[in-house]
Amino acid sequence: MTYSAKQIDSAHFDVTIIGAGINGVGLFRELALQGLNVLLIDKGDICTGASAAPSRLIHGGIKYLETGEFRLVAQSTLERNLLLRNAPHVVKALPTIIPIHSWFGGILPSIKRFCGLKTKLADRGGAITEVGMQIYDYLGRRARVMPRHTLSFGRSVRRDWPHMTRSVIATGRYYDAAITQPERLGYECVEDALRLSLGCAVRTYTRVTSFHEGAMTLRDDITGQVEHVHTDLVVNAGGAWIDQVNAEIGLSTRYIGGTKGSHLVMRHPELLRELNGQMVYFGTADGRICLAYPFMNHVLIGSTDIPCRDADKAICSQEEQSYMLAMLQELFPGFRFSDSDVVYRYCGVRPLPATRTDDPGEISRDHIIHTDYAGTTPVLSLVGGKWTTFRGLAEETADRVLGLLHRKRTRSSRERAIGGGVGYPGQKSRNAYIRHLAEMQGLPLARATLLFERYGTTAERVAAFCARTPDQALTSFPGYTRNEIQYLSKEELVRKAADLLFRRTPIALSGEISRAVVEEVCAIMAPALGWTEAICASEIDSAWKIAVEQHGVPDSATGNAAS
Repeated sequence: MTYSAKQIDSAHFDVTIIGAGINGVGLFRELALQGLNVLLIDKGDICTGASAAPSRLIHGGIKYLETGEFRLVAQSTLERNLLLRNAPHVVKALPTIIPIHSWFGGILPSIKRFCGLKTKLADRGGAITEVGMQIYDYLGRRARVMPRHTLSFGRSVRRDWPHMTRSVIATGRYYDAAITQPERLGYECVEDALRLSLGCAVRTYTRVTSFHEGAMTLRDDITGQVEHVHTDLVVNAGGAWIDQVNAEIGLSTRYIGGTKGSHLVMRHPELLRELNGQMVYFGTADGRICLAYPFMNHVLIGSTDIPCRDADKAICSQEEQSYMLAMLQELFPGFRFSDSDVVYRYCGVRPLPATRTDDPGEISRDHIIHTDYAGTTPVLSLVGGKWTTFRGLAEETADRVLGLLHRKRTRSSRERAIGGGVGYPGQKSRNAYIRHLAEMQGLPLARATLLFERYGTTAERVAAFCARTPDQALTSFPGYTRNEIQYLSKEELVRKAADLLFRRTPIALSGEISRAVVEEVCAIMAPALGWTEAICASEIDSAWKIAVEQHGVPDSATGNAAS
């Protein structure tokens, strides 16, 4: 699926979506499912910005119960359960632990928060934790695929959490889910849409330079190519940049009041062992909620919630890193955490609605769909939302789009698997599926298993491509092969080195990226994408600069990485 497969100059589209974050790509897939001709454009790659910087959870949002957002929790738990079924290759159940420091703490502040009054909730005692988990189980009953909650006390807490602070007298355990590679799932939504409708097209690294009565001029920032298209309706899914996008098409809005959320990937084998496959979801003295859970053989730590006006300049600061490590240290005084444990960090700006509140944690995570008109062309702006509910938001937005275009819904996405989740084998047939994949493509069983875990059933296509010519592992990162990198470069709308290193694969996110990895990967990408020697050198420098300046990778990280 090469990038230039479809020429769109002078083409007409029913809908143009500006913004290829998760809200945009989810809607792209939903509208393609209804047979509409849709153009998706973004000034960067697919699933950049906040869509590449979440806590990587697919969750119902148990904390939203404190502010009475029962409808949001009910929708979120349903969508979580559906994603566990429709994207099982990247969405996995995640047992979650809530440390409890008292039996009756936080009752009065909880009542105040529920009534919409401002207050800090620093202690969520056993009573309100139990009530919250009961309600959470009830709201998550539709399409349930996971067990109900439990409580642990006394010796069992000390046995399971020997390094946790002694002030923890009990723990609550409930189930949510984590998404290993959200950026890949976002790409798979795009791929699904392009396969569903021949009238759909994608333009990355592309901006709108003029817009009048549905006539739109686009400019490719990489090639300089200019294209002209017509559209009946525009959906602004620009995330933290929504107001800027609206200004570019002639609308003056102030819909976004984004907040910056930062996360750390930490190498700490002792904490990883104690977590034992579980997430710890804990309150802090300043009233925030933090989390820590196993992620790619490391530990993912999050998060902050800081007002941010310029999303283009947002990075995880040293101050934020120190804050998150300090919060973790309070919960686990038996361990020692330091900056040297952090192997990667990232941040994104959540596209939350503009509000006057001083506490970002009080801003609703629900979504809003605004309708404006640029001349006679309807423009829908998607504000808010989150990874968990992207399909539900896409469904709701699509129904509004269909109504404006006087079209009818033809199919539902509710039970439709995504990308590598299509034909995904059950637990009992998993091993047989992998053995068959290995036999069909002449692969070692370990290699077939790795491809299946990485791509789901899309591993069949990847393996078939890799088997065309002799293959060999990368010297700098043995978990990937040369042919695998070629496949991703040629078939997955990759245009820059960063697209592959930071989004189509978890190479960077794994905390194992190095200058040597970047150089070897770019050398393979160059012939696949027709790069000159000068372009290749520029891509190496650009990708490495992103790793160092935006993700805290030491500039001295030049050696080989582990597989």
